[in-house]
Amino acid sequence: MTMHLLSGDRPRSVVLTVLLLAILAALALAPFLFPGVRSLETAARICIFIVLVASYDLLLGYTGIVSFAHTMFFGIGAYGVALGLTHMGSTPGAMLAGTLLGALAAAVLALAIGLFSLRVRAIFFAMITLAVASAVAVLVSQFSALTGGEDGLNYKIPRALTPAFRLGEVAGLKITGKVLNYYLVFFVSLALFLLLLRVVNSPFGRVLEAIRENEFRAEAIGYKVVWYRTIATCLSAAVAALAGSLFAIWLRYVGPDTTLSFEIMLDILLMVVIGGMGTMYGAVIGATIFVLAQNYLQALMGVAADATASLPLLPQLFDPDRWLLWLGLLFVLSVYFFPTGIVGRLRAGR
Repeated sequence: MTMHLLSGDRPRSVVLTVLLLAILAALALAPFLFPGVRSLETAARICIFIVLVASYDLLLGYTGIVSFAHTMFFGIGAYGVALGLTHMGSTPGAMLAGTLLGALAAAVLALAIGLFSLRVRAIFFAMITLAVASAVAVLVSQFSALTGGEDGLNYKIPRALTPAFRLGEVAGLKITGKVLNYYLVFFVSLALFLLLLRVVNSPFGRVLEAIRENEFRAEAIGYKVVWYRTIATCLSAAVAALAGSLFAIWLRYVGPDTTLSFEIMLDILLMVVIGGMGTMYGAVIGATIFVLAQNYLQALMGVAADATASLPLLPQLFDPDRWLLWLGLLFVLSVYFFPTGIVGRLRAGR
């Protein structure tokens, strides 16, 4: 049963298996193990970014396509939910309609970009996606009447998913709408990740890997490379939009900085590299490490600065304001010691 859910893709490393099981258990039981608003917020972000990074790895790691438009699809999904809830009311139907329309819009836009751009060389396609993503971000910022402009949109979600809703108490934990909202994010993210895992381990996924390794040979034996790349782009865009929808439902706010920022695109690239390209499990490891570092590295540095207050130089090095410096150093060290990513290194070590 387990191997069927994993589509036959074993972790192939005892350490990796333990890490994945620990992450799964921690996320599944997060409301019970880590009570508190910040902990639940971190767990929800990890779930969402696992899906977002895995959808990007379908392009970069498995198909060999470099794209800078992934946050655009993420933002389309988020704005789809926001607009649906704003104009159709805070009902489950409006939320579902916004989610589906956002995913459809992302897939259609990806189809248009793919058909007109995937015939060019990789670097030129990357530049085209960057230009389109930048244009969409500017349009969203300018259409204040529809998107809220730079201020973004605040909206109401169904009451059953808000902290005001009380369901009962389980094992000493009060089950509120916030907990239900978290489990909506968790189970949908898990289903989307397993779907992507199935895709990359299917015959379609094997063709994508063949195209990544040698597109001319794949074309020579009869595969239509452009169509396969276009389908992969559309699928990746749709899943990224669904991740954006989950983010919008969880956050109850969307804006250019939270969903369309190029910084998010850089974060996705870092997570893919840290976890390991061409391995869906790399998305799990990379997203977990990166989101935890974003949320807790600064606090840990504050503790280290206080502990070394009597020593020279160290308190300045561990100043919480320098957390980005240490995050960059951790990234450089991870690339140096794990050039194929953490998952690639663990599997090679076996």
